[in-house]
Amino acid sequence: MRFGVVVFPGTWSDGDCYHAVTDVLGQDADYVWHKDTDLSRYDCVMLPGGFSYGDYLRTGAIARFSPVMGAVEEFAAQGGLVIGMCNGFQVLCEAGLLPGVLMRNEHLQFRCQWASLLVESGDSPFTSACESGQVLSIPISHGEGAYYADAPTLQAMEQSGQVLFRYCESSGEVTAEANPNGSVGNIAGIVNTQRNVLGMMPHPERCCEPLLGGTDGRLLFQSIIASVA
Repeated sequence: MRFGVVVFPGTWSDGDCYHAVTDVLGQDADYVWHKDTDLSRYDCVMLPGGFSYGDYLRTGAIARFSPVMGAVEEFAAQGGLVIGMCNGFQVLCEAGLLPGVLMRNEHLQFRCQWASLLVESGDSPFTSACESGQVLSIPISHGEGAYYADAPTLQAMEQSGQVLFRYCESSGEVTAEANPNGSVGNIAGIVNTQRNVLGMMPHPERCCEPLLGGTDGRLLFQSIIASVA
């Protein structure tokens, strides 16, 4: 399959994403510049982490208006798979492809560390290689990763199973102490109602090889590859 790795001015995790899907997982990929508008050749579009447009105004607010985002919206509307990690998650929320917003970490500190994630559902193109209730170890690296949505939105998301990942203890218990940023409901990753767009703050592309300290991120990409196949 072929991945499209979107690059905005200020993106810095594009190389990690490209390496993970090509060198590690043996798939094809291209870098997609923010002014490109044709995504027809791709099976999955990735929005990497970074500081798109310097995070001016607020994270993802300017990237949302890039020409490529119109193409991403159309791609998703046609059923294409889209995954946004860290800044990519922020952009997807700003673009209205996912509900809610990402706010400053509750403690106002930038956090770069490993986090345990509870897989809420294996019923998605992004988690089919996982078991519901499985705990993954995936690193985070952000200063504005506190997910928030109002009560009616959260209720609808919970009822429709849109929450895919929650921060948890290594045992799988969801606790306030395991929440690294103050996200409501310990939410670490969500999908849209059609389940073809995923946004998550952790970085699965950073843990696909033993050399990097873990390989749990590979499960997400293997899920994507299997769903396309």
